[in-house]
Amino acid sequence: MTATHTGVCSNRWRWIAVIWSAGALFDASQTILIMHAEGRHHAWLPLFGTELVSWLPWALATPLVIRLARRYPIARGMSVKTIWVHVAAFAVISAVAEAWSTVLQMLFNPWNNRKWPTFVDTWTTSLTFQVLTFLIVYALIVTVTYIMEARESMARQITETARLNDELSKAQLAALRRQMEPHFMYNTLNAIAGLVRDHRNDAAVSMIVGLSEFLRRSSEDSHRSQVALREEVEYLQRYLDIQKVRFGERLQVNVDIPAELLGAQVPNLLLQPLVENAIKHGIAKRVAGGNVRVAGACQNGSLCLSVYNDGPSLPADWEATQTGVGIGNLRTRLQILHGNESGLQLRSTNPGGVEVVVTLPFTEA
Repeated sequence: MTATHTGVCSNRWRWIAVIWSAGALFDASQTILIMHAEGRHHAWLPLFGTELVSWLPWALATPLVIRLARRYPIARGMSVKTIWVHVAAFAVISAVAEAWSTVLQMLFNPWNNRKWPTFVDTWTTSLTFQVLTFLIVYALIVTVTYIMEARESMARQITETARLNDELSKAQLAALRRQMEPHFMYNTLNAIAGLVRDHRNDAAVSMIVGLSEFLRRSSEDSHRSQVALREEVEYLQRYLDIQKVRFGERLQVNVDIPAELLGAQVPNLLLQPLVENAIKHGIAKRVAGGNVRVAGACQNGSLCLSVYNDGPSLPADWEATQTGVGIGNLRTRLQILHGNESGLQLRSTNPGGVEVVVTLPFTEA
């Protein structure tokens, strides 16, 4: 905390030094150029140096003005105390700054005065001529302070809004994932119960072991909303190992995803519910079983993943009916993660079968 505060103060002083150096350099150069244009002849170096250094009190007082501007904001309905604080600060800084300038003039005589006036005469005369300039300088410091305050406040609000949106998205994704897990468990436990009823005890034990490994991997990845496609394919393979115990030779699966796409970033639990849907609606109800094909391709900067099964086509009124937990859940997660840049299409294919195509931006994990 201390190191951060020190860094902020150091950075603030650096900017104050740079801005005031540029302003003082401009003022001193302007004075020299105007006098040269008027044909006056002076010792230019003392005059330039005096004009340059005369702004030092204002540079040193800038942090004080900034603190006063923040503590006593100049706004509609401000108190009398606020007015007096700023008037007093302006008066003191102006008096000190002009006193410093007067000392420099009396030491170096940059204007080549033949008859030197007293300190008080020089100070009052110079202060009279400079008071409007000093008022503009004070107002400029206060204005810049409020502009920077507004900018920082807006940046904080944007950051906080982004953080809250991110937390909301994570909470929504976590809720959707918790919805998927009991849905998957329900289907798998029903399958195990079916194996036990058929006295296929070895197959049931193998399925339980596979389910245990699958759930262990699921719990390890539960905190991540997106994973590499490579991990998703491995995760899918564990699910298929469970299903192959149940269906045996009735289930044929072909995964055709090029190696160069395996590093792409995809939503966690993307392929498994799609394949589960394909098996449930396209394979499980057929005595002869069927084939499921998982494919991937990159098209125009987008990653396209498809899951096809050669089961019965979609009914004519399928759009009016509920597509199930898996498809609906995935649509919602895609919308949260990628908005309109993603899409999910469910369609019948010729001569038969159903295909689900997921499109999302291609980004490396």
